[in-house]
Amino acid sequence: MAEEGQKRRIAIFGSTGSIGTQALEVIRAHKNVLEAEILTAQTNADLLIKQALEFLPNAVVIGDETKYEQVKDALSATSIKVFAGENALEEVADFDTYEVMLTAIVGFAGLKSTLKGVKKGKVIALSNKETLVVAGDIVMQQAFENRSPIIPVDSEHSAIFQCLIGEARNPIEKIILTASGGPFLGKKPNFLVNVKRDHALQHPNWSMGAKISIDSATLMNKGLEMIEAKWLFNLKPEQIEVVVHPQSIVHSLVQFEDGSLKAQMGLPDMKLPIQYALGFPERMKNDFPRFNFKKYPSLTFEEPDYKTFRNLGLAIDALKAGGNKACVLNAANEIAVWAFLKNRIGFLDITAVVEKTMDKISFIENPTLEEYYESDGEARNFAASVMKM
Repeated sequence: MAEEGQKRRIAIFGSTGSIGTQALEVIRAHKNVLEAEILTAQTNADLLIKQALEFLPNAVVIGDETKYEQVKDALSATSIKVFAGENALEEVADFDTYEVMLTAIVGFAGLKSTLKGVKKGKVIALSNKETLVVAGDIVMQQAFENRSPIIPVDSEHSAIFQCLIGEARNPIEKIILTASGGPFLGKKPNFLVNVKRDHALQHPNWSMGAKISIDSATLMNKGLEMIEAKWLFNLKPEQIEVVVHPQSIVHSLVQFEDGSLKAQMGLPDMKLPIQYALGFPERMKNDFPRFNFKKYPSLTFEEPDYKTFRNLGLAIDALKAGGNKACVLNAANEIAVWAFLKNRIGFLDITAVVEKTMDKISFIENPTLEEYYESDGEARNFAASVMKM
């Protein structure tokens, strides 16, 4: 960590996405204690350049190598180091010049750089849930061996993390992850069959990126969060429940062995868990809007509709199976969501593609890291062939 009186240096992997841009808002509001040390983007060179010129990090990475010259030329008057390509993410993750890595790269693509940060013993502010979904056993073991603290950024896991502060000696009976239900809460398959991309992206409570918005609409996001929670909090599948809470005020709950429940509450604003992770263990003052009970006269909770939103059930199957099953689930889902966003398949086809892929790819009970990569590739290829992409 940074020395007392020094700014905490943050490496944002995925700075141009929804989480990354909000993280920079937090850094902008706390310039006296936080600074951006590394910024990375895949294709959005224009925004990366704009961010770099404002925050003047030590280094930037543009994943798309065809845009390297554009970024380098735009930053030539600064001392910012410019890198390009997939391998460059691991290269800058290996730097000694930052204290906290915010992993905001979407999907499986964030795994390698996150593992590099873990092996360096960095504080990992984890927004990329797929890292633990795909290879949670390996990542958490590496984190333990390298004393790399993992602080969750997902609002639900941040809530659980906060509820567990001061409870180290008190065993968890279960955790309850809350789900908004997404834009199609209460809808049935005869409605969902006609759902289009733009409709699915309209989340009722949260401002998120395209991929996670679709995952929220299918409830896959909650299934991925269940798998992530298993690894983050060392839980058994039967200790993890989901409840639909449309208001998104209670972000999740922990139930202890005496039956008591602790909940973390607040308005649905991702800047709150981002700020908590970047500042931990301190809570930094801010001027974000405050929750007012008078504006929420009732908070409601209900069971998920597993029959309609079958992705949640598929994720639970993967959670219980273990091995490479969640890796396969995630890979197939990423391909199917990409195809839906490109208007190549229908909304309900996402679930069908994931289910077929999970049935097809061989199960490996105790995969190595290399076998996780192989399972990911096989699942993506099969999912694409199912859709004839």
